[in-house]
Parts: sequence; structure tokens; C-alpha cells
Amino acid sequence: MKKLQHLTAAAAVASLLSLSGVASASHTWNNYHWARTSSPFTLQVVDSVTSNWQANMTESLTKWAQSGIINFNIAAVAEGSTTRKRCPMVSGEMRVCNASYGQNGWLGLASINLDSNGHISQGTAKMNDSYSAYWTPEEKNHVMCQEIGHVFGLGHTSEDGSSQNTCMDYSTSSTSQWPNNHDYQQLQTQYAHLDSYNSYLVAAAFGPSSDACADGAKSCDGKGQKLGTKVHKAKGYETWVHVEKDGSLTVHHVYLVPGSEH
Repeated sequence: MKKLQHLTAAAAVASLLSLSGVASASHTWNNYHWARTSSPFTLQVVDSVTSNWQANMTESLTKWAQSGIINFNIAAVAEGSTTRKRCPMVSGEMRVCNASYGQNGWLGLASINLDSNGHISQGTAKMNDSYSAYWTPEEKNHVMCQEIGHVFGLGHTSEDGSSQNTCMDYSTSSTSQWPNNHDYQQLQTQYAHLDSYNSYLVAAAFGPSSDACADGAKSCDGKGQKLGTKVHKAKGYETWVHVEKDGSLTVHHVYLVPGSEH
């Protein structure tokens, strides 16, 4: 059984290798999405951000809710810096965190865990406070909004630095802080069909915990969380895949610091 599990995981990683570099005008991220039996659906959000990120997270969720596809139930929890740095996934929910993850080359990190049907079953969005000099108010909105968008299964509208007036582009324009109508249309397309089950709203429990890091920052998020194998590299971002101990896949979307190499 273990051999079959490893073979299945290897095949899934190979599939991601072939898909990760495919550009699409529809800006879907490999068509990842949460399974749900009704629309709109309500996603539980674990609020693990400090006060200096609170407004950015709240406004991002408010803007994304305007899509008419996803509503949010925000649960604030009292957590110390250690928990925020680990930012553990919670089954059926999205967790949003900020912490000083170190000068490791990334500003934001969106991670999703896929169930056996390939649906998103849990996710996290992390903001790296170690680059405080980079965080203008506009860029805080942009990265927060984008990392949350990735947890819904969205990709980028552009990767050449041009502005499409959306947080899902790779522009530093002040008009690229929030989602736009094209993002809402993309969500409507990805979530147009209903599924036979919900991959959210399961009993609250910690999801797969990545293996402890042993080979340095290039395959880790800076605080012991395994990123795994890099399957795609582009200007400004990378995609990594990690096979968890239970055989499921965790996919990471890394937003790089401009001009850095991760």
C-alpha cells in the first residue's frame, strides 16, 4: 500500500510539473477549487494576523465576498508568535497569518492541501514581516489580497509587471490592490458546477503537518514548514509541491521579493 501511495503521489507531482508552467488568460491556478454542494458557500477563516495587518485582511475578504461565490466567517483566535510563525492548516478552513519568517526571499506564501479528489481541503496565506521596509500600505493590500486569492484557486492575470488593476497581477501600481470584475468572473467560472460533497466545514482539526525541514531555506518557508519540490519558476514567483505523510499533496505559491532568488 505504501508503494502504491508513493507511486500515486509521484504521478500527481509529475502532472503538476506539466501544468504549472501553462499560462492562461483565464488566470486559474490549475483549476483548483473547494468542493461544495451549494453556492455561495461560507468559508471559515482563522484570523491569525496582528493588529497592523487586520485592516488589510478584513478589506481583502470584504472585496472577495463581492464575487457572490464565497462568504466568510472570521474566527479570531488568541495566538502567540510561535503559532503565527507555524501557521498550521486547519481542516476545511483557511488560515491567514503574518510573522517574521526571515530574509528568505519571499513576501507572501499561499499554501493549499488537496484531498484525494484534487479539491482544496484547507489552506493558509502568510505575509512575511521580515521585509517591513518593503511593505507600503498599497503593497500590503496587494500581497494580502493575492495570497488569499490563490487559496481560492486563482492564478495571475499577468506576470510581466503590467497592471490589470487587480491584486492578481504582478504590478506595483496603486490600482492593483483589490480584485476586479475579471477576478469575480473567473471565480464564477471555476465554481460554476456543484460537487457531491463539501471539502470545507469539516470537523475542526489540524491538517497534514509537513515533514521537518533538513535542507535549508530553499525548500522551507523559514520556520520549519516543508515546501518540497520546486515545480515551476517564473519572474516573481515559484510553485512548490510537498507530498505529505498521508499521501496528500500540499501546493505552495511563493510570492518572491522583487529582484531576489529563493
